Amino acid sequence: MIATGRPKREYRSAQREGTSVNAKKSILLLLAGTGLIALPFLVGDRYQLHLATLIGAYWVLIAGLNLVTGFSGQLSVGHVGLLAIGAYAFAIVAGKLGMSPMIAVAVAGAMGGSLGLVLGLPALRLPDFYFAMATLAFGFMVTEFVLAHEQLTGGGIGIAVPGFPAPFDTQRGTYWLILIFAAIATFLTWNVARLMWGRALISIRDSVVTARAVGVPVYRAKLTVFVFSGVSAGVAGALFASLQSYITPDTFVFDLGMFFFVSIIIGGRGSILGPFVGTVVLTALPELASPLAKLGTFFYGLLLLAVVLLVPEGVGASVQKLIARFRPGARESHVVTPDLASLASTIARPDVDSRTESLDAAAVSIAFGGIKALDSVSLELRPGEIHGLIGPNGSGKTTLLNLLSGYYQPNAGSVKVGAENLSREPVQRRPMLGIARTFQKPRLLTPLTVLDNVMLGCWRDCKAGFLETAFGLPRARREDRTARQYAEKLVAGVGLAHAIGRRASLLEHAEQRFLEIARALAARPRFIMLDEPAGGLTDAEIKHLTDVILVLRDAGLGVLLVEHHTDFVFRVCDRVTTLDLGKMIKHGPPAAVQADPEVIRVYLGA
Repeated sequence: MIATGRPKREYRSAQREGTSVNAKKSILLLLAGTGLIALPFLVGDRYQLHLATLIGAYWVLIAGLNLVTGFSGQLSVGHVGLLAIGAYAFAIVAGKLGMSPMIAVAVAGAMGGSLGLVLGLPALRLPDFYFAMATLAFGFMVTEFVLAHEQLTGGGIGIAVPGFPAPFDTQRGTYWLILIFAAIATFLTWNVARLMWGRALISIRDSVVTARAVGVPVYRAKLTVFVFSGVSAGVAGALFASLQSYITPDTFVFDLGMFFFVSIIIGGRGSILGPFVGTVVLTALPELASPLAKLGTFFYGLLLLAVVLLVPEGVGASVQKLIARFRPGARESHVVTPDLASLASTIARPDVDSRTESLDAAAVSIAFGGIKALDSVSLELRPGEIHGLIGPNGSGKTTLLNLLSGYYQPNAGSVKVGAENLSREPVQRRPMLGIARTFQKPRLLTPLTVLDNVMLGCWRDCKAGFLETAFGLPRARREDRTARQYAEKLVAGVGLAHAIGRRASLLEHAEQRFLEIARALAARPRFIMLDEPAGGLTDAEIKHLTDVILVLRDAGLGVLLVEHHTDFVFRVCDRVTTLDLGKMIKHGPPAAVQADPEVIRVYLGA
């Protein structure tokens, strides 16, 4: 392994590498934008220009759907229903009511968002498969509604759709108009993807447990992006309808819904550019190869099956992962050598007196299926101390940790911070109250970099809402910049400066352990609970872990250490609690616990 005697140099190198990658992405986007603007002047064929305009209309919907499916992981296959809602709303408002087409587009977007809210409120509480089925059923319901209300929608005969007024009444004018809407959709989703909301959505997709641990309101976040995707689908429906000139229920076939879904899946999750390329390819390819257009659903299904089996992360994400793996330095191994002075100064909070309140579990009990996992267990975690929690497997250690961090609620007893009772508070509230934790098996967001993983821990300090983030307003950008600066210091403090721009999936086990500690510290906690942090570490790495934990204690944090390495526990802890079969059998100073006959009998051995 390579010793890290040059952390600052490695840190600057990683920063330059990250800047270079961002510059390359910006250049690609600039070239793509330039190409789209120049397209009408380069293409003389009217059909090809129509195809490019159709891609733009589709992309308005797919950009919003990408946040739902690609980022937050909700498998919606019924967005064609929201597209139809927007299309009929535009046709009715602009055609039958004779209102301005621009007002009709706004109404279409509002209708899409409203129906997205109505659908999302119940459906997003369902597991993934049932959510997908609910969205599919919604698409069929829209078709039946259109057929049943013939006076309004034209029923099976259909309804004429007016075009846009000058200067958008020509083919090129329509292209420019739809390009503007597509650019707005790209701008909004790009901002969401690169700022804090993007990291939060990926955490929901890859690990709901992690998302809740850092304070992300999972259901509210999923509902927010689903409503946003409904607005984008409604606007896309208006643009799509204007291109068709005449719409019937047969215009919105199941194939179209599959097309939207497959474009995102093959493009790659957690990407903006990938799904856009997928949209272009899947729109143009069947048109250029007429047999594919005739096969329809079979072609999309075959392509989806190939991607799921061969490159489940999507083509774009798989290419990025391959590039990251072979980037110079990506596979290097480093000793994690924390910068303790930097860590101490980073987490120090001289303006906050955190030594006045304790985290208390008072006589808590919890049972699963009639089996008591905890039976009247009490534990007090004081600020500025390291409290060890030991016991054999199945003794209730992790259950108590989950109860303190809010994943479980006690059947009896209470959990308090000072006078505030947390027993019925949801897990997302814990970070707001200064409680953070790590997990027995590190729960990292593997597609994200080390820095982005730590920045996710700063969620509690970021107050900018979804729309502020989407429009890139000053507060959202300022909070993201502040979170980045704080996360950079923590990454360097725990000894990961050499890997700051590396994907978490490429880290060694010890690096993952320290990264998870850094993410927990990003929430600026008063109490931090470490679930077997020394598991799988070498003696030298345990020594570094010990140094980090002592820094946390000296900074005034209460540290709860759940660990099987008893030598480590008795060496660093101020107090130790021992559990067996859900009951507390000994509590006190390490020396007293270590010498207790009952502890020796049930756990330590003779």
